[in-house]
Amino acid sequence: MRFNLARLSLAVSLLIPVYFMAAALGVKFGLWPWQFGLGVLIAKFALPVLGIGLALALIALIACLVRAPRRGWAIALAALLIPALGGGYLATVRARGAAIPPIHDIATNVVDPPIHSARVLADRQAQGANPVNALSAKMSTLKPYQAPQFAALGPRTLGEVGQAAYPAVKTLAVSATPAATYDAAQAQARAEGWTLAAGAPSSGVIEATAETFWFGFKDDVAVRVRRAPDGEGSLVDVRSTSRVGLSDLGANAARIEAYLAGLSKRLAKG
Repeated sequence: MRFNLARLSLAVSLLIPVYFMAAALGVKFGLWPWQFGLGVLIAKFALPVLGIGLALALIALIACLVRAPRRGWAIALAALLIPALGGGYLATVRARGAAIPPIHDIATNVVDPPIHSARVLADRQAQGANPVNALSAKMSTLKPYQAPQFAALGPRTLGEVGQAAYPAVKTLAVSATPAATYDAAQAQARAEGWTLAAGAPSSGVIEATAETFWFGFKDDVAVRVRRAPDGEGSLVDVRSTSRVGLSDLGANAARIEAYLAGLSKRLAKG
């Protein structure tokens, strides 16, 4: 009986990762909207699901250890570790989300950021995506941030909040010519797995869409290559803007940093 309980607890625990994967991939493949997959299946029910798995495994472990013969305790312990690790990861994500500002539009240059084209803005509007606000806009003027919990952000601009949260996200200065930098920037965008839109070297702008693996969330990326003011080398600026969600949990900043690091290495290799 106790051995069967241990096996049952393991079976339930093994279904927990399946539950989370189904919640995410269901959004990616259009089985349900992201508000349901992320907002309900994960944000609302993640803790109850983990709690059920943890409680059942704990009961099984105690039952297996309380008296001889102590069969099945290793199975019950394995069942206990799965929801425990899941709970730890969820707590880490929530802590990270609480430690960063709830924004989803990040740029290397907040004074003169790359601008998303009219085509991108039209596509976003047609899909009901987040509006693209000016980075110079005061947070208090943006509808999502007029809630009382965001009052402290009110006097600052969207760009200032992003710059303070991610100081490493800044313009990349390189010695290569704008033409060579543009070619390398396009190659690096492809290497990142982004979907590139039509672009022209003469404009110095590259437009792309980045998609997250699990949920399939799509973010719009604009890369701008310009000649340095002194005429020597080039300046590369990047802007990454999420289509859905209030907070990106740092995903846009991480994307920009990874992209510019890859671009630097690519240019260094010649």
